[in-house]
Amino acid sequence: MSDQLDDFLKELQGQIYEETLRDYGQKAFDRWIDPPCMYTMENPDANGRITGSCGDTMDIFLKFKEGTVSEASFTTDGCGPSMICGSLAAELAIGNDPEELKKITAETILEVIGGLPEEDQHCASLAANTLQMALFRYLDQEASGR
Repeated sequence: MSDQLDDFLKELQGQIYEETLRDYGQKAFDRWIDPPCMYTMENPDANGRITGSCGDTMDIFLKFKEGTVSEASFTTDGCGPSMICGSLAAELAIGNDPEELKKITAETILEVIGGLPEEDQHCASLAANTLQMALFRYLDQEASGR
C-alpha cells in the first residue's frame, strides 16, 4: 500500500510541476520551487506588510547601507504566484537607493518574470505595494531622525 501511495504522490507532483512550468514559465517556476530572499529578517531598517484583496499577506524587510538596500527579504502566507512576486520584489530592491526603489512597480515585476496568467497578476501589485510601504517607512524614519 505504501508503494502505491508513494507512486501516486510522485505522479501527482510531476503533473503539478508540468502544469506550473507550462502556465508560468521557467523563471517563475524556478522561483516557486526555491524562492530567493524568503525569510524573516532580523532587525530590518524598515518593513512593509500588506494583506491583499485575495487574502494573501506579504511582508518585505529592507536593510540599508550607505543609502542603498544591502539586504532584502520577504515572507508570505500566500499562493505560489505571491511567493514568486515577493521574491522578485525583494531581489530587485537589493543594490538600489530609494529613488530607484520608487520605480519598482507591478509592471516591472511582471516584465522581469515574463508575465503571469491574468488571474495571478494581482500578486505583482501586492509585492510592489508592500515594497513601497517598506520604502515609505524607511524614508519616514530617516526624515524624523529615528
